[in-house]
Amino acid sequence: MDLLIIIFICLVLIPLALLSSGPLRIVLGVLFILFFPGYMLIAALFPRKDALDGIERLALSFGLSIAIVPLIGLILNYTPWGIRLEPILFSLLFFILVMAAVALWRRQRLAYEERFQVNFTVNLSRLTLGWRNQGRWDRLFSILLVFAIFAALGTVVYVIQSPGVGERFTEFYILGIEGKAEGYPQEIILGDKGEVIVGIVNREHEPTVYTVEISIDGENIVKVGPVSLDHEGKWEQKVSFNPSRAGPNQKVEFLLYRGESTDPYQGLHLWVDVKETI
Repeated sequence: MDLLIIIFICLVLIPLALLSSGPLRIVLGVLFILFFPGYMLIAALFPRKDALDGIERLALSFGLSIAIVPLIGLILNYTPWGIRLEPILFSLLFFILVMAAVALWRRQRLAYEERFQVNFTVNLSRLTLGWRNQGRWDRLFSILLVFAIFAALGTVVYVIQSPGVGERFTEFYILGIEGKAEGYPQEIILGDKGEVIVGIVNREHEPTVYTVEISIDGENIVKVGPVSLDHEGKWEQKVSFNPSRAGPNQKVEFLLYRGESTDPYQGLHLWVDVKETI
């Protein structure tokens, strides 16, 4: 009965997890990921009711689930499906169904009174009697197992609710006028202008204000901004610069400033030859 109930719950949870999002998906996935795979494996390995007691089965179900799920993810990483929501869900469901079939087959080979069965009726006197009959070390071990289970669940919930912030950085780049990393101006006639595309992508995990300054050989020519971007926000704009004198190998520098800082956050540059005539 316990195997059929778990299979039914899994078949209900999968479409709910696929159609939901946010905290609801996390709640629905906790049992599916952290308990059912290990429970089915334990049921297949230990079909006799006297092989393990209830607390041991419960603790091993959580522990083995935590070990099984990463292994399935590692295998999926080397398949065309990759580590995505749908492949993980259906792979876990396949594992659960296979273990359920093995567990059911092994239980059927035992006498009825030897099979492990879950008693869904709570008998408080039986529970307290079992606790009283345990030795001091068995009680301590049971308490530690229960504590470890709740500690593992608490850690998972904390990690989910407080994900670590990744590396903070800003993408700063210049492209040719056609939007490619080529076709930069190399020769400019004095009086004409050079044009490039300047791009910024905010990876700072917080809203950030940027300013871009363009100079030629240290002489400020153009200031662009301020540009306000949220995390993952992207900005691209065509900018132009006009050299004020002729000369070879003039350094066109693009400096990115963040917030109110007066020190450049990042810098890029090009070299151009400025000629008086063609």
